[in-house]
Amino acid sequence: MTAYEPLTPLTLPHRLGGLDAVASRVGGDPASWSVEEVGDGNLNLVFIVRGAAGSVIVKQALPYVRLVGDSWPLPLNRSFFEFHALSRHARHDPGRVPDIFHFDEGQALIVMRHLTPHVIFRKSVVNGKVHPKLGRDMGLFLARTLFGGSALALDGTAMRKDLALFAENTALSDITENLVFSDPYFPAKLNRHTPGLEPFIAPLRADRALRIAAQEMKHAFVSKTETLVHGDLHSGSIMVTAEDTQVIDPEFAMYGPFGFDVGMLLANILLAFFAQAGHETRDGERDAYRAWLLETFHDIWTVFAAEFRLLWRTARTGILYEASVLENAADTDGSDAACARVLAGIWRDATGFIGVEMHRRILGLAHVEDLEAISDPARRIPCEARALALGRIAAVERMSLSPSDITDLARSILQRPPA
Repeated sequence: MTAYEPLTPLTLPHRLGGLDAVASRVGGDPASWSVEEVGDGNLNLVFIVRGAAGSVIVKQALPYVRLVGDSWPLPLNRSFFEFHALSRHARHDPGRVPDIFHFDEGQALIVMRHLTPHVIFRKSVVNGKVHPKLGRDMGLFLARTLFGGSALALDGTAMRKDLALFAENTALSDITENLVFSDPYFPAKLNRHTPGLEPFIAPLRADRALRIAAQEMKHAFVSKTETLVHGDLHSGSIMVTAEDTQVIDPEFAMYGPFGFDVGMLLANILLAFFAQAGHETRDGERDAYRAWLLETFHDIWTVFAAEFRLLWRTARTGILYEASVLENAADTDGSDAACARVLAGIWRDATGFIGVEMHRRILGLAHVEDLEAISDPARRIPCEARALALGRIAAVERMSLSPSDITDLARSILQRPPA
């Protein structure tokens, strides 16, 4: 295969049957393989290929945004960045991302482990299913991948090489810069929202402090090339069982702020919190699940901060915050003080990113199933309005809010009429 061609369930066995990475794991005659296209995301084709010996996932990029169609062209090289991000994540936090068996840059496809019996975490959110290890697993993943991809762990040459490599992921960075930070705050062409939400949208878009805050977060996203970020870490980018957590789909990977992935994930936990009211059959039915979501919010940050401190003490081999400068007989606490300042800055950024992510998932192009699965607009609108309210506070007041402040606000906003 030389010319790029999108796969279909009918053509995949013939085109990939000669690849040992596929044939040896699927087994049997390729003509007998079962191929199911399961991609429900916004961008790509995803196939489950099953045979006599087992199964694999085949993911292929399309030359356009699948959610919109071929009117929005998109480079195929996003699979290249996904492959390299997965490779680095596997090195920094082994076992937390699916194994890669084959990568074909020309066909923009990756063959990887079929995660089963895993389910997309967002499906669990809709169904109210608890995953006790999620908070710890994701806190460790965030700390290890963000620390490992930064100049805290990398020397200047390695850091700049990776920075240059991922800087080429311009098309997907452009999507984030516009769809996350700008479009929700004015009537952009691709925006969409629940009919009837307009009385809650107008005050947000008229709010000068919020619009400035959103652009300040965009400024941070563009200018703070601190570490390799997943770039799209939400409830749909995590697959779970009771015992395991896997992170997928880092095709938006680029160098950005430490707080970006942290804030995006925490925002999606809060969106799930507010969505629960729309999935209850009686008031209070999901109180325990809401409590677990807020507990998970705290677990993610607490574990992240603890692991970040551990890595600071044991794996700080890069060009930043050198031990020769910070740690000496006259100032034995200098290193810990510097780490505390770095973590405080990460949290402030994460809080701002929480705000804009909550807004864009309700007002922008790409929404979340947590809310979209609430079929009755009269039930969905209060959930969305409350999420918008918390997002506004998080973005504008990010400099003064703690993790407990955020969860206290979520509980308080849930108990009062949406405004």
